[in-house]
Amino acid sequence: MKVTRTILDEIVIDVRKELAEAQRRVPLADLKRRIQDAPAVRSLKKALQSNFGLVAEIKERSPSHGPMRRQNVDDAPLAYERSRIVRAVSVLTNATYFGMSMERLQAVKAGGSKPVLRKDFIFDDYQVYEARAFGADAILLMANLLEADEMRRLQQLAGDLQMEVLFECHTREQIAQVPAGAELYGINSRTFDTDARTYEAARQHSQAGSRHDLTTDANRFELGGHLPSGVIKVAESGVRAETIAALRDRFGYHAALVGTSLLTAQQGVFEELELFENALRSSAPTEPAVR
Repeated sequence: MKVTRTILDEIVIDVRKELAEAQRRVPLADLKRRIQDAPAVRSLKKALQSNFGLVAEIKERSPSHGPMRRQNVDDAPLAYERSRIVRAVSVLTNATYFGMSMERLQAVKAGGSKPVLRKDFIFDDYQVYEARAFGADAILLMANLLEADEMRRLQQLAGDLQMEVLFECHTREQIAQVPAGAELYGINSRTFDTDARTYEAARQHSQAGSRHDLTTDANRFELGGHLPSGVIKVAESGVRAETIAALRDRFGYHAALVGTSLLTAQQGVFEELELFENALRSSAPTEPAVR
């Protein structure tokens, strides 16, 4: 029986190619030397544990939407730096699917004052060293991509390099596989266990003007109630201004990772951030406690 490759399978194949090229261009020994001169680490956990806010993302395009709005991408670093509700910045460093690079992350870190998360499909030690060498303060590890022992190994390495880890989950089973002691959890509403045709349909759907993302399921955010007590909870994907307050007030999230909504807004990224800020201000804040 023919087994259909999922979109995640296809992405990982290309990420392995990018990884091999990066290792050819910059050997691991060179990365380790660069780390000695890397900018100081900023704590993602501390940035997220006070008041609810955004981890605002920068990317050129995405498999589910296609290209972002050019002006928004250009304006994003300054808009995020100035915003009162953006607590940290997520930089997608994958080139093939998101049009980005480690150099873009480096520039964002150098040009701002907020923690920078490297968001990518990380499964190799080299990628962790690479993140720190280019200035990342934290990395994202995907529980649907990694086995439990792999997450532990990469978490340990990140900690050795003074970086924090945001563990991304889609199911209760994945939550259970996250290493003990993890302090940052992301619940991602996006579906990766489908084939590329679904993503192509979603891309056409969004480019036709629909705001409904066919590759996300907002019901997954209910998984926030199954996370360990005292951890930082981040809602990821499919988040819009009109849904942001519910993530805080109903589900107890401390932050939301938002990219496409900001980067495709026709009125501009500055104005879209104002909509998020107004939505949060108009709802009585009930900040979740972090112990």
